[in-house]
Amino acid sequence: MRKLIAGAAMVGAILFVLAGAAFASSSKGLLFHDGATIRTVVTSSPIPHEGRDPFYAVTNGTEGQLGIAGVAPGDGPYHGGQWEVFVVTFNEGVTPYLLTSDEAVFAAESAGDVTVTRNADADFRCPVQP
Repeated sequence: MRKLIAGAAMVGAILFVLAGAAFASSSKGLLFHDGATIRTVVTSSPIPHEGRDPFYAVTNGTEGQLGIAGVAPGDGPYHGGQWEVFVVTFNEGVTPYLLTSDEAVFAAESAGDVTVTRNADADFRCPVQP
């Protein structure tokens, strides 16, 4: 339960920063997608329980860890960045390592290295550019 609360707080903090940047001006950020980086135009807005595109927020990752987009324009069922938030937490005793794709998240979960938890309250909209 503590991990779930900590994860929700981390995602909330991420969204707060993104939302603050959106109100200040439109700027660009980076996410991982399929092992590469993609750009995001920060125009984040909350859409609780309405996410359709998988987004993985790593709460306790290694240095250089970015958010992970499960889809992007031209790649499968991209819905314009209607992000369905999943919190990824490295399990106790596991040294965090860089995750750069949803496939890497799935492999880490299968190996028992991470716990992945859905946080529908944190769903948000933020388009990406390849």
